[in-house]
Amino acid sequence: MAAYNPKNILITGAAGFIASHVANRLVRNYPEYKIVVLDKLDYCSNLKNLNPSRSSPNFKFVKGDIGSADLVNYLLITESIDTIMHFAAQTHVDNSFGNSFEFTKNNIYGTHVLLEACKVTGQIRRFIHVSTDEVYGETDEDAVVGNHEASQLLPTNPYSATKAGAEMLVMAYGRSYGLPVITTRGNNVYGPNQFPEKLIPKFILLAMRGHPLPIHGDGSNVRSYLYCEDVAEAFEVVLHRGEVGHVYNIGTTKERRVIDVAKDVCKLFSLEADRVIEFVENRPFNDQRYFLDDQKLKNIGWSERTTWEEGLKKTMEWYTSNPDWWGDVSGALLPHPRMLMMPGIERHVDGAEETKVTVSQSANTNSQKRMVVPTPRTSSKKPHLKFLIYGKTGWIGGLLGMICEKQGIPYEYGRGRLEERSQLILDIQNVKPSHVFNAAGVTGRPNVDWCESHKQETIRTNVAGTLTLADVCREHGLLLMNYATGCIFEYDTEHLEGSGIGFKEEDKPNFTGSFYSKTKAMVEELLKEYENVCTLRVRMPISSDLSNPRNFITKITRYNKVVNIPNSMTVLDELLPISIEMAKRNCRGIWNFTNPGAVSHNEILEMYKSYIDPSFKWVNFTLEEQAKVIVAPRSNNEMDATKLKREFPELLSIKDSLIKYVFEPNKKVLSN
Repeated sequence: MAAYNPKNILITGAAGFIASHVANRLVRNYPEYKIVVLDKLDYCSNLKNLNPSRSSPNFKFVKGDIGSADLVNYLLITESIDTIMHFAAQTHVDNSFGNSFEFTKNNIYGTHVLLEACKVTGQIRRFIHVSTDEVYGETDEDAVVGNHEASQLLPTNPYSATKAGAEMLVMAYGRSYGLPVITTRGNNVYGPNQFPEKLIPKFILLAMRGHPLPIHGDGSNVRSYLYCEDVAEAFEVVLHRGEVGHVYNIGTTKERRVIDVAKDVCKLFSLEADRVIEFVENRPFNDQRYFLDDQKLKNIGWSERTTWEEGLKKTMEWYTSNPDWWGDVSGALLPHPRMLMMPGIERHVDGAEETKVTVSQSANTNSQKRMVVPTPRTSSKKPHLKFLIYGKTGWIGGLLGMICEKQGIPYEYGRGRLEERSQLILDIQNVKPSHVFNAAGVTGRPNVDWCESHKQETIRTNVAGTLTLADVCREHGLLLMNYATGCIFEYDTEHLEGSGIGFKEEDKPNFTGSFYSKTKAMVEELLKEYENVCTLRVRMPISSDLSNPRNFITKITRYNKVVNIPNSMTVLDELLPISIEMAKRNCRGIWNFTNPGAVSHNEILEMYKSYIDPSFKWVNFTLEEQAKVIVAPRSNNEMDATKLKREFPELLSIKDSLIKYVFEPNKKVLSN
């Protein structure tokens, strides 16, 4: 078969990981080819990946979405495209469990738009569709022969299902319209420039930061890894020697367990694997093994060149030399990252020259009423942030607004009642937020005793309202930051008072003494079904405003008598800004939102006396005595803040935070 020689190639998704290596290779090796790259600069794309090519005369970058039929048609015609290498896709499996519709939109609809444009223009001589080994589904653990190109497709997760669906469209256009299609299915790829939601760059960056390496399940899952330059060479071979209508596996027979990958990374950084590796909850479904038969590709001239040891070392060296390549990737380094994939949320590179596409009307063309016109622009636009906050009249809600103003973050307070779904939808349509914060709820007037005699109203707001807001946010692809409570636990035999053993995020609530706590525990359990929710367990909130009657310190300084029990507490001056950062990082799930450690009533009052009022005195009484003057029992506990501390190492202990954020500032005010 004669070698194929393209002239003008369109590469989609070329600012991403694999496609950027392919684009750079073709630009470098074939100056006679014109390489046009199209990328919408999603969260996992980066224009810097294309730096080696951007000064080359045979390279052109266009910012745009493959879902735009006008743009795709325009590019095919004006650039005289004869070859398409289609890499653009949503690829991270974890994300597909939380936002599968976005995968359908990008991976299936986007591919369909490209295929239809190829059919309409009639000028494409090669359409190379990039798929994945995951379309084959799980390989038997004892299989000695890998899946070959004619094996049945049995995808097991939303990501691989959309890739299999796209393959069906590609095959159909090949058979129905004679489109010259070739499909590739590849193993896992690693190397420089990869966004760190993927296993190997994630492990490397975490190791660089001295953080634990999280492994889903027991780490026995087996994967095959190819170095990125070897894969780029494979696409070079497929482009020139691949046969139309055929499928090619790009793989390796050398397999590794995930836990062995983690151990190899530990060796590179001289870390003790047993101390660094952390086993976390598995994915909803995690294929045990993917195994490919790659002989067909070898038959046309490709072979793997880079050993695992060499490739991993090169990758480690690149990340240690370029630690800030992706900016803030804290959200991607979580054990179960779920990056927000919403319309309009794109990656922008300051000072990056790009092509912006606009649509104008053309009255002179019968066959095409709308013409797409590219115009150059320079963008320094930052990712869109706008917060919708519920709880305007509440303490935390009010403080959130003040923090947003200080940080220059646009925000609006919600007008709708939480239990009124239509009002919440209207709020979202009007505000168009990037994130929603829920600081609304019934805590009692003036305290939780009120809830004992107003149970229906408490349920309506704390349970029905919160769940309605979470559901509406889910429908609109929005992350909900929900301020909850840690007053759902009490000391028990496994978490003794003063032991330093705190309740963890996964522990089951054991305190039902108040109706308020019952509703909070109930809604927290139900919110576990919503993957778009970040639940923040606040406890005994404290702020530097000692005149606020809701401040825990203000309360106990005004009581006639106080109990003396160590508790976990939340210093809002330190932790509320952290909650905004958590939203930016797309943190989800349950978090103990307290400062590390515990502090007793007497310890706080001693600080108050030392810093604020040397003449202050107080009287203690027992829990039994307290029970005589309150309606509902109170929760007392210590919560384990390890998870939060790991995400934010700078987080202060409760006593240090009290001094820094509460007592020192007030002492300075009083001394002036």
